[in-house]
Amino acid sequence: MPKLLKIFINPDPVLRKKSEKITLDYIKSKAFSNLAADMTLTMEKKDGVGLAAPQIGKNIRLIVVNTKNGPISLINPKITKKSLLKEWGEEGCLSVPNAYGEVKRHKKISCEYIDINKNKKTIEAQGLMARIIQHEINHLDGILFIDKARNIKEIKL
Repeated sequence: MPKLLKIFINPDPVLRKKSEKITLDYIKSKAFSNLAADMTLTMEKKDGVGLAAPQIGKNIRLIVVNTKNGPISLINPKITKKSLLKEWGEEGCLSVPNAYGEVKRHKKISCEYIDINKNKKTIEAQGLMARIIQHEINHLDGILFIDKARNIKEIKL
């Protein structure tokens, strides 16, 4: 049964470390499939559209994103193509609660990754999905949206 994980909040140092590639042996393990399921549940319960492993305290190259066909896990994701065109859009982050800002991102991307069945795949994304993938891959490199954002607003609760 998947379990809810703790989200690490800025300025926790785990959010600033570069994440390690995941080995095929680890992908085959029960621990890994449990982690991917736990991350997916956590993303959904926290109303996120994406979640990166550093956000739950693990510096490994794993992100989960919610697509129109349901959530998917992207292992060792790597952006292989980026559109020249970029656009500004508002972003927030589960690790930077109550803050929003505008970030300039590529409008279209291609991203290679390994899926949970150890198959090499490519996802073509544009608009919001391209933004989500870029945001989550930034987490794997220790970059938060607030490092790139303009007009940051804090919501007081």
